[in-house]
Amino acid sequence: MKASSTPQLSQPDPVSFWEAFRFWLKLGFVSFGGPAGQIAIMHQELVEKRRWLSEQRFLHALNYCMLLPGPEAQQLAIYIGWLMHRSWGGIIAGGLFVLPSLLLLIGLSWIYLAYGNVPAIAGVLYGIKPAVTAIVVFAAYRIGSRALKNAWLWSMAALAFLAIFLLDTPFPLIVLVAAICGGIGGKYAPQKFVVGGGHGTNKQSFGSALIDDNTPTPPHALFTWAGLIKVILAGLSLWGGAIGYLCARYGWDGGLTQMGWFFTKAALLTFGGAYAVLPYVYQGAVEHFHWLTPHQMIDGLALGETTPGPLIMVVTFVGFVAGWTKELFGSDQLFLAGAAAATVVTYFTFLPSFLFILAGGPLVESTHGNLKYTAPLTGITAAVVGVILNLAVFFAWHVFWPLGFTGRFDGISALISFCALLALTRYKIGVIPVIASCGATGFLLTFIKAWLAQKGIML
Repeated sequence: MKASSTPQLSQPDPVSFWEAFRFWLKLGFVSFGGPAGQIAIMHQELVEKRRWLSEQRFLHALNYCMLLPGPEAQQLAIYIGWLMHRSWGGIIAGGLFVLPSLLLLIGLSWIYLAYGNVPAIAGVLYGIKPAVTAIVVFAAYRIGSRALKNAWLWSMAALAFLAIFLLDTPFPLIVLVAAICGGIGGKYAPQKFVVGGGHGTNKQSFGSALIDDNTPTPPHALFTWAGLIKVILAGLSLWGGAIGYLCARYGWDGGLTQMGWFFTKAALLTFGGAYAVLPYVYQGAVEHFHWLTPHQMIDGLALGETTPGPLIMVVTFVGFVAGWTKELFGSDQLFLAGAAAATVVTYFTFLPSFLFILAGGPLVESTHGNLKYTAPLTGITAAVVGVILNLAVFFAWHVFWPLGFTGRFDGISALISFCALLALTRYKIGVIPVIASCGATGFLLTFIKAWLAQKGIML
């Protein structure tokens, strides 16, 4: 009876700017689990619970963000914030998505460099990593169960998984092929490529949404050449003004200037998420500029995986370590140098995401409901499900076999991950309680292992 009555729910009341502000602020603190987990959280909150926008409008926006370089989850937040409350809504949504992680990583980076490898912190991270693995698996299931409506889309997801897992196919190529397949399928089998369509669509309805399938595009989201030129000029001013100031103050070869330039290029290469660009960041930050060591880069990735915000926030850690170790402001202002470098790196990494959405959003809105445009995007969604599953396998591999398959299997991590997945799927426990419980478990295990080691027992 509940399922049949759900579509009869009345449309939600309009959402004020400050109500949305409070939600985006909360999201910035709870957006664990990488892009898959973050997208799942937004879907659950904005589509299922609050009904700010419909399933089709959510997927339409997500598909566009998947095409762009940069963190797709943050770009999705910008898109939804912009659609609901104009440009400032998008700026607030995207900024708050990153700000808590920026402040947290600055603090953790300082602890890391000032106090070294603290066992208690290492224990918390040990417990959180298996939880993140479970969250990504859960997110792949949730998104796949909603987006893959027929055997065609399931097949595309499976092929995308095999392409990236077995053949190491570049993510942009997977997106391109999926879009072509979707375009061809939309022409010859249109019923298979309707966004949110297919068998069982009605069962997935969560009721009338504030921005529903047939809601007209808001006036501010309509495309105009004047609006596009305005956004482009604003973006060039924000980028050029910042890089120009750094160059005038520290010179082109100055550390902060080079960080701004390097991470601008990195931001434009992040097709497929953080892991697609990490080799480029590693090559530049570790091997070319020598901003940090390979070991520090791995530690930074662990922090980036286990803090809220996009996984690409690992660049904030890279910036802090670079500013600290290079003593940009002198040996007596190490924290200030690290915080300034972390802020500069984050600014130049995420600025393009705002420009892509605010400039391209009106064009995307004009294609809503047009199968000629939505079918390729539906194909991309199917492929992305396979890519998310590959990410889950990647996490599991490195968490359960930290020394590789030739090393020892970490049964404790596997047990923590299994319990986290059970809590998410069977008992419907939220992401944050799961993360907190697993972190506390890892914290306790640190002291248990230390006590057993004193007794001569190795766990």
